[in-house]
Amino acid sequence: MFTNKTIAFIGPGAMAGAMIAGLIRENVAPASSIIAAGPNRDRIDNLHQRYGIHATTNNAEAASQADVIVFSIKPQTLEKLMNELKGHVKPDALVLSIIAGAPIKKISKGLHHDHIVRSMPNTPARIGKGITVWTASPSVSDEQKEMARLILSALGSEVFMEEEKYLDMATALSGTGPAYVFMFMEAMMDAGVHLGFPRRVAEQLVIETIQGSVEYYLERQKDRPLHVAGMRNEVTSPGGTTAAAVYFLEKAGFRTAISRAVWAAYERSLELGKDPRAHAPESG
Repeated sequence: MFTNKTIAFIGPGAMAGAMIAGLIRENVAPASSIIAAGPNRDRIDNLHQRYGIHATTNNAEAASQADVIVFSIKPQTLEKLMNELKGHVKPDALVLSIIAGAPIKKISKGLHHDHIVRSMPNTPARIGKGITVWTASPSVSDEQKEMARLILSALGSEVFMEEEKYLDMATALSGTGPAYVFMFMEAMMDAGVHLGFPRRVAEQLVIETIQGSVEYYLERQKDRPLHVAGMRNEVTSPGGTTAAAVYFLEKAGFRTAISRAVWAAYERSLELGKDPRAHAPESG
């Protein structure tokens, strides 16, 4: 699909690098069809050397050549970039944003352009194992949606939603989600060390327990589907060690804390979308 189309990445950060690597690795787009643009010469030169793509420090020049423009910049530089690109975006070009907290309306107004896709990838996307929720403005054609889907697939799995409101929900659940997982891992590792394990052993036990549990859950759904609560019950023997641990977690408000954390992230995402002075976390 991208043999005769050009993709320009504005903001060559870690997420852009992951997308470029995925597009080339999966033969979705040839290196000759990809441009990386940004002010950091060392970074774009590195991408040029690694993947053989085109590189430039001139954002407007890259945008003017592109059929798809991927915004992978820091949220606080969005206003400056949009002013820079006005008049340099092709009328039928697709603008695909992976910027946290930047609504379609804001990007469309800032560029005077209607073909916008907004997406929310998460950190594992940097190794092609992420999940990205995305949506599109009404002006985006079916062909452009397919282009967006292929590009986002380079980061892992993707889920299209008809309504933009789900992007703020995704920010709170899957976008911020890795932080919850890492914090849980850290707490378990520290508990293991407190019990007396060497840290390297505690880390191995926790990592492989979490990884194995997820893989077991996925395999179980293929064979004998069972709700996650049922799977927890399977390892919770009456009066046993797991029952004692689960009782303490419930008493400590574990579920409520997770739920409130996700809700707090959701409310913050809404605030970031309304207040242009607020700084969202960098998505790239």
